[in-house]
Amino acid sequence: MTLTAHTVVHTPVEPLAVVVERRVAGLLGGAEALLRRSGRADFQANGVLPLAKVRGKNPAALAAEVAARLAGVAPVAHCVASGPGFLNIDIDDAALLRNLAARAADPRLGVARTATPGVTVVDYSSPNIAKEMHVGHLRTTVIGDALTRIFDFTGETVIRRNHLGDWGTGFGMLIEQLFDESGEGGEVPDDVAALSATYQRARACFDADAGFAERARLRVVALQAGDERTLAVWWRLVEVSQVHFQQVYAELGVLLEEADAVGESHYNPMLPQVCAELEAAGIAVESQGALCVFPEGDEGAPLIVRKGDGGYGYAVTDLAAVRDRVGTLGARRLLYLVDARQARHFAQVFDTARRAGWLPEGVTARHLPFGMVLGSDGRPFKTRSGDTVRLQDLLDQATEKATAIVAAKNPGLTGEELRTRARQVGVGALKYADLSNNRIKDYVFDPDRMLSLTGDTATYLQYAHARMRSVLRKAGEAGAVFEGAELAPAERALGLVLDEFGGAVAAAAETCEPHRLCAYLHALATAFSAFWEHCPVLKAEDERVRRNRLLLCALSARTLELGMGLLGIEAPSEL
Repeated sequence: MTLTAHTVVHTPVEPLAVVVERRVAGLLGGAEALLRRSGRADFQANGVLPLAKVRGKNPAALAAEVAARLAGVAPVAHCVASGPGFLNIDIDDAALLRNLAARAADPRLGVARTATPGVTVVDYSSPNIAKEMHVGHLRTTVIGDALTRIFDFTGETVIRRNHLGDWGTGFGMLIEQLFDESGEGGEVPDDVAALSATYQRARACFDADAGFAERARLRVVALQAGDERTLAVWWRLVEVSQVHFQQVYAELGVLLEEADAVGESHYNPMLPQVCAELEAAGIAVESQGALCVFPEGDEGAPLIVRKGDGGYGYAVTDLAAVRDRVGTLGARRLLYLVDARQARHFAQVFDTARRAGWLPEGVTARHLPFGMVLGSDGRPFKTRSGDTVRLQDLLDQATEKATAIVAAKNPGLTGEELRTRARQVGVGALKYADLSNNRIKDYVFDPDRMLSLTGDTATYLQYAHARMRSVLRKAGEAGAVFEGAELAPAERALGLVLDEFGGAVAAAAETCEPHRLCAYLHALATAFSAFWEHCPVLKAEDERVRRNRLLLCALSARTLELGMGLLGIEAPSEL
């Protein structure tokens, strides 16, 4: 058998696990096969046990019956009943090679696009104007970026939304302070750190000086009324802040652009209409001077959409955003990467939007909470003085440590080349440490562990990828065919993992949990390590075996590079 890897593939490649599961389910009368990978065979099906209980049959006897009918049915090579009713299933080498050849021929590695694509709006990062990005922005930014990449790959139309905090009382204080300090011009510093310090001074004045507090409130009114001088300063604050945000995003390697930033101010003109519609529908009612939405059947606190003084809070802004994203952008799914403390807020917002008809049938809205970044003491990560850690400092620390590792591994690298490689390794380590943890759990920031060449780290994956590329460079072209040959155990194990890539991507997209893709990539790198140890590639004695192994290296490198790319992590060809 000779299979050409460059044949154009127009249809997705169905994973063998899916084929086997369908075969078993068919023999079980449509019952779930409950298929999983096994150490005793390629797959183990556990669906016989619950089915036998329902039918009142002996599970071992039923398993033996199914095994006899399944053995030899493509792509199954062997199937034996085991224990109280398990099915141990091995697939045919030829079937595995056919799938691998088809994946190697396809630029998407045979991964299917979603059958029902739509518009997904992902709300993430969301820093505040005039403030530096800090460790609290890391998880929302990194996880949100990975999810948008994954959704885009599956065929969704993805709209990124960076919901900037750019409106409200705080800007009255800050702008008034700038006028006080620099005169009628209201000069704005070019540095966000200086703006943050100015805000702290404004806060202190607001709390201590009743006159300043009154002027700050009037400045908010001027801002909302469109006063030319006030707006000019406000626009300059936004401009300076955006420069800072984009510098951090560029270094972090995320896809957010300035055009993706749609701040609270964007929705400000919509707020009176939102309140009017809620009130007209009887969803929002006056209570102690404020306009409130009370939960249905819940005695908890209401959602305040308009305050007693006539001002608006961020709840009504979030409602306006839902209304706009569904009604104007045509979203069928809204996802919000915001920390777990906002769970009740979003539950109330979504419930209100649903009652108002702004989240119609067929449109979903989900809050995707995440845990905190902790220090070695198990507490929220802070500086030694107790301040919030700047995100730029985290990037600098990771890159600095990566520089030492890369320089020791490759002493010939210097200058810009060393800086580029160190950034790829350091930023990759920072992102993977975040993404490889279950989204809803806290994790400890540990630069030494996250940059380790062993274990579940981005550095381990990058090193595996560099090794794959190295052997391909030494061999020249990997060739274009898989040739029939009996596969060694480590080759089969690697091939089976390669065939599971599409399933891992689909699972990460369906659950909105990038750690599932991370776990797959680590399993792939581990399987390749075992293959590398037990299966000589360049020194293989049989030329057909050598060519097959080179193709396994090439397919492994492409899969690892694509998978890491979906996480926003670079895969340098050398480390």
